Amino acid sequence: MSVDVDVSKRLGDFRVDAKFSSSGRLTALFGASGSGKSSIINMIAGLLQPDAGRISIDGRVLFDRQTHCNVPSHRRRIGYVFQEARLFPHLSVRQNLAYGQWFASAESGNSDVARVTDLLGLDALLGRMPSRLSGGEKQRVAIGRALLSAPRILLMDEPLASLDQGLRTEIIPYIERLRDEFHIPVVYVSHSVAEVARLAIDIAVITNGRVSAFGPTPDIMQRLDLMPAEEKDETGTVLDLKVLSYDERFDMTLLGSAIGEMRVPGHVGGPGKSVRLRLRARDVIIANQEPRGLSALNLLRGRISSVSNAGPLADVRIDCTGTIIMARITRQSSELLKLMSGMPVYAIIKTASIDSTSITP
Repeated sequence: MSVDVDVSKRLGDFRVDAKFSSSGRLTALFGASGSGKSSIINMIAGLLQPDAGRISIDGRVLFDRQTHCNVPSHRRRIGYVFQEARLFPHLSVRQNLAYGQWFASAESGNSDVARVTDLLGLDALLGRMPSRLSGGEKQRVAIGRALLSAPRILLMDEPLASLDQGLRTEIIPYIERLRDEFHIPVVYVSHSVAEVARLAIDIAVITNGRVSAFGPTPDIMQRLDLMPAEEKDETGTVLDLKVLSYDERFDMTLLGSAIGEMRVPGHVGGPGKSVRLRLRARDVIIANQEPRGLSALNLLRGRISSVSNAGPLADVRIDCTGTIIMARITRQSSELLKLMSGMPVYAIIKTASIDSTSITP
């Protein structure tokens, strides 16, 4: 799977000039509202024609200005999920899904309805009308309809933006399963750090119509300077760990990786299961000597890689055996501890600060 985008488009006084290439799975276009994210995926979908550039999916060219190639949108085999589910109100869930299947091309074969309904937990909803569905259920049906069209790529434009936090938490695991079990590249638009940190394999940060940074999610999440002001408190470190054990008495799961052990609340899987954990930089405390008598259970050894001051705050990068842990503390604390590059320190993370938005079980 691969997604290659290199497009330019003037929209009044605003110009989109974006280029990125990903290996597929789930690529997030992340940025503030009005940064050009939706314009980019509309160009991929063929709903907006670039002034210049080239778009290809798995080597199949959809647009190339130089060769005058511009595959019509209805022939691109694009699955598109919008902010609103946009279900047909007069059709049942089963009929809405069948509408998506009608668009599957002969060359793609018959779409596996049972697999899609099982993936999205739709079996019990097939006979219902959209008016009897919750917001999260409607979005799951919209995703199923898009999948049943047998798309070459799935575009998702802020699919959780209209849902409250409870419904977002409900639907995210379904998107994770889609990402991991279907061999369909996904381009996912969002302005939420919590969403892209949990879902994305690669992130393209979009700023004023341009890709200001692109790379694997753990690398981009450490770039606090790239984040919109309202999302900076949600950024930090993304870790991939494995479950070691579960303590039923305290309802705690022990995770392990090269940097050490981490404890998180609840049961997140059996031994050996892979888990993605997001540590917010604001939740990391720094000690210049081994602390004792703390309630915090997670303690990581490392050395300071860098200290950057930003007004009253200091962003500290801690190298824990090759993995960087980000910490955001006050500049006053940084000076009191006399933090500097190469200094051995301890990164302390309160287990209680790890919530449902921080961990992918």
